[in-house]
Amino acid sequence: MAHQSIEVNLPLSKVYESLNSPVDFPRFMSGIEEVNKINSQTYEFKTSIGGEEYKWTTNIIDDLRNTRFAWITINGNLNQTGTIRFTPLENGTRTRIDFSLDYRPFFGEAEGELKAFIESSEDQLLKDLDFLRQAVESGTFKEKEEVEESEVSDQQQAAV
Repeated sequence: MAHQSIEVNLPLSKVYESLNSPVDFPRFMSGIEEVNKINSQTYEFKTSIGGEEYKWTTNIIDDLRNTRFAWITINGNLNQTGTIRFTPLENGTRTRIDFSLDYRPFFGEAEGELKAFIESSEDQLLKDLDFLRQAVESGTFKEKEEVEESEVSDQQQAAV
């Protein structure tokens, strides 16, 4: 299991907004290629490891606003569980993120590229969280999405 902590120079509510939807995980997690929302509690994850495609479906099992967010895998060819805890620091002006992430095959032991991916997940999680911290603090975390939404809106208005 990978576990890392990082401190962000933003209030807890801003940090929580960036991490409470798995759809945004590919923006900062290098090991996740795509996440699609199935319904309010269910998400489908996709990635490739060593040329093999992995897909799994998760359910949100805990979403305590500004405190904790957790999920478990309910089916797929890779088992992933995760918990994110949020702690306010310095009278709420900063936030500590504690992120735990576990990958396992459903059957047997991990081998080859999958084993290497799992073994490197602790170090990779720290890199991913540092990238997230920089993007959230600079205000660029969801910038691409906001630019795309603005362009669509501008195109719609131009068509009228």
